[in-house]
Amino acid sequence: MRIFCQLFLALSLSIMLSSACSRNYDFTKASVLIQSDMDSSFRSTLIQIMDEEISQRSSVTWEMADRRNTKQAQIILALDTADAYPPEGYRIFLDSKKGKNTLWITGADKRGLLYGIGHLFKVIRISENRITLPASLDITTSPAYPIRGHQLGYRNTANSWDAWTVEQYDRYIRELVLLGSNCIEDIPFQSDSQSVHMLMPHREMHIEISGICKKYDVDYWVWTPAGGDLAEESVREAALKKHEEFYKSIPRLDAIFFPGGDPGHNHPEHVLPHLKELSELLKRYHPDAGVWISLQGFNLEKINYFLDYLNKYSADWLTGVVNGPSSPPPDLERDNLPEKYLHRLYGDITHTIRCQYPVENWDQAFALTLGREPTNPQPAYYAKILRRDIPYSDGFLSYSDGINDDVNKVIWNQVAWNPDKDVRETVVEYCQFFFGSDVAQQAADGILALEQNWNGSLRENEAVEETLALWRELESSHPQLAANWRWQQLVMRAYYDAYIRARLIYEQDLETEANSILSRAGEASADSAMSWALAELQKADRNPAAPGLREKVVSYCEALFQSVGLQTSVPLYQASGYERGCILDFIDYPLNNRWWLEDEFEKIREMGTEAEKIRRLELIRTWSQAGPGQYYDNISSVSEGLNVSSRTNDAIDYAWWDNGLSRKRLSTQLFQFSPVLEYSGLDTESDYLIRVAGFGEALIRANGTRLEASLYNKELETFKEFKLPKELISEGQLKITFDRPDEAHLNWRQYSKVTDLWLIPQ
Repeated sequence: MRIFCQLFLALSLSIMLSSACSRNYDFTKASVLIQSDMDSSFRSTLIQIMDEEISQRSSVTWEMADRRNTKQAQIILALDTADAYPPEGYRIFLDSKKGKNTLWITGADKRGLLYGIGHLFKVIRISENRITLPASLDITTSPAYPIRGHQLGYRNTANSWDAWTVEQYDRYIRELVLLGSNCIEDIPFQSDSQSVHMLMPHREMHIEISGICKKYDVDYWVWTPAGGDLAEESVREAALKKHEEFYKSIPRLDAIFFPGGDPGHNHPEHVLPHLKELSELLKRYHPDAGVWISLQGFNLEKINYFLDYLNKYSADWLTGVVNGPSSPPPDLERDNLPEKYLHRLYGDITHTIRCQYPVENWDQAFALTLGREPTNPQPAYYAKILRRDIPYSDGFLSYSDGINDDVNKVIWNQVAWNPDKDVRETVVEYCQFFFGSDVAQQAADGILALEQNWNGSLRENEAVEETLALWRELESSHPQLAANWRWQQLVMRAYYDAYIRARLIYEQDLETEANSILSRAGEASADSAMSWALAELQKADRNPAAPGLREKVVSYCEALFQSVGLQTSVPLYQASGYERGCILDFIDYPLNNRWWLEDEFEKIREMGTEAEKIRRLELIRTWSQAGPGQYYDNISSVSEGLNVSSRTNDAIDYAWWDNGLSRKRLSTQLFQFSPVLEYSGLDTESDYLIRVAGFGEALIRANGTRLEASLYNKELETFKEFKLPKELISEGQLKITFDRPDEAHLNWRQYSKVTDLWLIPQ
């Protein structure tokens, strides 16, 4: 009986605790009290935030109170002057003693208070005109890293915010702040060209953005590349004049960032004295502002000059160094930087290819149709990158050119706040904040599923249809979110991915059938076989796959242009360039080689003899087919490069010819500069022939031995051939590597590259 009673009491206590933890407190009729000693301008900002954030989510209104109310639920916003937690920290907790429900949000400073309010809207539950908060709410937290921000440059090349009003900028910056940002970077000097979408001149908007940062007490940075050759006195004087005019005009400025040699080719012997002059000018108008520089584009000599300068001179005018694309590795840079200088990451979270962090294991079909700047929620990937690099820094201020990377921005905010935080938890909070509690869990699953759509062979990834089914169900069951631009982006991506997969399977199958037709060229004639094969390939244009999915993508792109100014097309929405998120301009780009085959067939028809025509057709149709004992690798394809082991995120690139509408063979448009391929189980009694396609040089090694070429053509879609004697593969294993030629004098676009490789037994 005693044991039974103990078990009963334990069970009862457990139920009571569980009930208390799961209980929600009603805040539908709550009032908001702001402590009386808050300065008036910030008090007005808090009132605006609380009023607009709740009215955006509910028809409920929270009244502002001027005193404590013990008879109804109340939210109290206060600054904690007792140094209870570190800068920017906050505590948010429910006090329900004596039946009175009080939510306390206390900040170590103004920013901490804003982050506490942001936390409130990540946990608040709103349904049917009712607002509740979980009784278990009690958290004290502060950020792990002091710099957390994003570049929102008002310029012509932006894919969306060049069309924004001041109110839209205010809204977006506020949301970033509530979710952990403490700085914004603007681009006031790069270009004076006015976007057709801009509603106000550059100068006026930069002043407004600075004022918004002042309003929310966040740092305002500016990205300020050189406008010419700093060795010329006239260029330096013009820059000083331009900077001074800008410094005088803006209400807040906390830092200027000079991006080394990207753009520009100025030597640090000219850059550093110029920045010292700028720092003196800057202090005149903004005494607490700092000067930063990156080593982007610097070669080893320039890097060593810069480091020697810091060690030789005091350089107290320099605040820190920024690590961005083409900078030295962040750990190496931090190790070589004198301790007194700060170090900040400038990570590119907005691009997918030809960028700092290319999408890993990405199918070529996406690279060709989504391009460089699509909607790219990749929470797991970008969390992994920042966790890797941020220990060598004081934080980050990311590179972004639009709203396509919105999820990634919040992921970086939260990783810099707490590197150990679970990624899915952050995604759920994102969805809770922007979409509401009733959809947060499912929408988070949908975002994580979109990231998995991009992992590996698209043809084999049947989960793409499951992702679309999830988003279709959400789209149908939550019509109240139809005008939410963040929602529109995510649903659109689900449709886009499914449409591209449907097209890929259909068009690849058409090419397989066309190649089968070409195999019968000797039975009829080469010209007839080409005509029949072409008719088969052109079914993709006459009877396209999944037109209903395409229509949904088009309608969502129109909605996004109307809601947030996202420009997904040059001709339709006057985007500044085809690389700027113009997914509609590539939605029908061929996912088989029909454009290339059309051009090849024209060349073949001009050949002199039938035998020549048939030989060329045989090469074309068997290009990617491996016969018995043979191997073929499309060097940068996740589905046709099975022997390629160089899969790091900086090993693969995609060519950008003819504004992304190249008619080259698809495999030609992917390349690596120095791929690594590994084979096992080779025939040790056979010599092999290695055939390579690409451009320029191919300094090939087989198991470490440099091979001599028997054929060496350097143009695209021509071949180099190398004899591989069986003595080099005595154990049936082969590792192929490529030495990099010295091409430092060339533009990177002219570097040697490898696109295809065949291993053929002789």
